[in-house]
Amino acid sequence: MKFGMLRTTSGTRPVGVASHNGQDVYVDLCETDESLPDTLLGILAEGALDRAERAVSDGLQQERFITGTLLAPFSNSQKVLCIGLNYRDHAEETNSEIPSEPVVFGKYANTLIGPEDEIPLPKVSEKVDYEAELVVVIGKAARNVAAADAYDYIAGYTVGHDVSARDWQKGRPGGQWLLGKSPDSFAPVGPFLVTQEEVGDPQQLKISLTLNGETMQDGTTADMIFAIPELIAHVSQLMTLVPGDLIFTGTPAGVGMARDPRVFLKPGDRVEVTIEKLGTLGNPVVAGK
Repeated sequence: MKFGMLRTTSGTRPVGVASHNGQDVYVDLCETDESLPDTLLGILAEGALDRAERAVSDGLQQERFITGTLLAPFSNSQKVLCIGLNYRDHAEETNSEIPSEPVVFGKYANTLIGPEDEIPLPKVSEKVDYEAELVVVIGKAARNVAAADAYDYIAGYTVGHDVSARDWQKGRPGGQWLLGKSPDSFAPVGPFLVTQEEVGDPQQLKISLTLNGETMQDGTTADMIFAIPELIAHVSQLMTLVPGDLIFTGTPAGVGMARDPRVFLKPGDRVEVTIEKLGTLGNPVVAGK
């Protein structure tokens, strides 16, 4: 099942996506079940995803449909974790050593934006790059989780775009990964949270990115060096993952800094990331203020 956050004339609402008369419609979860929290993050934190799924079914029968503008499904996650160099072809194209264990870095909630939100380019960066990524959404608290049990802690998945200021990430003394990865708007996510049941095997999904309609990245999640269960097991050794935490799982080959000539984002560009079964996340690029 798919869930999202919708801006409506009556405020921001969590919704489920359902098919009605051959078209997708948005079901108002809180109108159907008034006991549900009014955000997807709250629904996960309360362990109420099953209730939300029932609300979609009930709301479909009652035709409790609403319209509005899709927002990021999560805008205030406690942790936004990212895995670097998790596709062999991407590591090779950047002349990086194949990692022997997951390379982990983080972003902050200020980076999270949703479908069609603008990506403003920082005035102090001239080398802003794109990275298409599958994002894991944690569904319940996870600490010292064995890889064999990792899927029990996943609520679902969404599409992610790990925007990166390369001249800060790698072009500063010692490297400034935090600053290079965490400018405002540098983590578009969405359009939906898609539950595990609908996705099936997350390691068998096509993933691609287009820049102004031209395909720049075209891969499959089957090529990850470290599979999702390994990532959760590795990270949860050191920190407790909580509902709504996001894990960006790495990007396939084709990034701009590895091309000849190099390709970096510029005002007027449009970037679209598409992942099989999850949908397409599109964002315009604009000049920063």
